[in-house]
Amino acid sequence: MGTWSTAVFGNDFAQDWAEDLQESHDLYFIADTLDNALSAGEAGQLEAPFGAEALAAVETLARLEGRAGLQDEDSEAVDEWVAAVQPKFKLRTDLHEKALRVLELVLSGRSELRELWQDSEHYEAWRADVEALRARMQA
Repeated sequence: MGTWSTAVFGNDFAQDWAEDLQESHDLYFIADTLDNALSAGEAGQLEAPFGAEALAAVETLARLEGRAGLQDEDSEAVDEWVAAVQPKFKLRTDLHEKALRVLELVLSGRSELRELWQDSEHYEAWRADVEALRARMQA
């Protein structure tokens, strides 16, 4: 995985996911991503690509709910998509609850993404970013 930042959109998987998001005009793509991550976690280990995509989906949902995190050039495409979709967005508690479950999974021992970050010198910064996202989603 090409990674240049501990931020959610600072890697190739999240950027590819954000590119695919542009073709969506509703919450289906976000819901599908969360469901895929939860299914993979229930079946065993959540592989790193699915974990990175799931974090991108949670961050996008947070932005739709008015709980945006870091906005920079890496999040620019998602921020534009959110601005276009937000006027017709209706809060879905089922997605919000799934997002919280995904965050728990990504931080758990069943997450390859967490393992990869744990093996790096940037683990604490990555974990702090994920914990900050969780705090925003719980607020």
